[in-house]
Amino acid sequence: MVTVVEVPQWRGSLSPTAPRLVEGAARVAAMVPRARHVRVETGATLRETADRVRRALPDDGFTVTAGGDCGVELEPIAAALRRYGDRLAVVWFDAHGDLNSPATSPSGAFHGMILRTLLGEGPPDLVPAPALRPGQVAMVGTRCLDPGEEEYIRGKGIGGAETIDADAVLYIHVDLDVLDGITSVGYPEPGGLSPEALSAAVADLTTRHEVVGLGITEYAPADPKDEHMLRLLVPDLVGLCTATGAR
Repeated sequence: MVTVVEVPQWRGSLSPTAPRLVEGAARVAAMVPRARHVRVETGATLRETADRVRRALPDDGFTVTAGGDCGVELEPIAAALRRYGDRLAVVWFDAHGDLNSPATSPSGAFHGMILRTLLGEGPPDLVPAPALRPGQVAMVGTRCLDPGEEEYIRGKGIGGAETIDADAVLYIHVDLDVLDGITSVGYPEPGGLSPEALSAAVADLTTRHEVVGLGITEYAPADPKDEHMLRLLVPDLVGLCTATGAR
């Protein structure tokens, strides 16, 4: 059973287009085929929203988290870590590192700190326990990093998909700004993956690993061409990830 958890959180982003993430979360959720749909109402704070997401996550089946900004991944990934422990690897498809801390972030936007928070360094009321180890993170498609993020990656030795342990199970995070040419995101970056390359990269991972969760985030609808592309891409990604449970 596939459950899509729609989280229309946008206050973790400071992009001028951030309010569009509310509609984007609804549209992405509607693109997930044959799924039970759970919508989480956002709270007054990020902590309150995270608590609501934690309570909404199903105990079994496959969950697709539809954001919203990247911060919606806090509880789904924390839940996967509690369930799978050291076997879990998080594959972070994102143009940005999301590895700032409150001390290094130029903007203070939480969606730029979410991965660092999952690694144990972030706003104190949002850091999960247990936290990820750097060796449990693989970054793909990342091409825009702040100096503090570059320093953190070098110091912790975070690598790409080639660093994933052979027996790992995967949580796959997709920030749609990993794609080249998409404009319906808050911070588009040139030089990303094509939709076909993203699907191929996920397909390659699924030949070797079981995928235990998927998040698709940061869709701020603006261009009908992006909508058309995502109506093909989202079901493809979900299908690839959910098929691994049978192996």
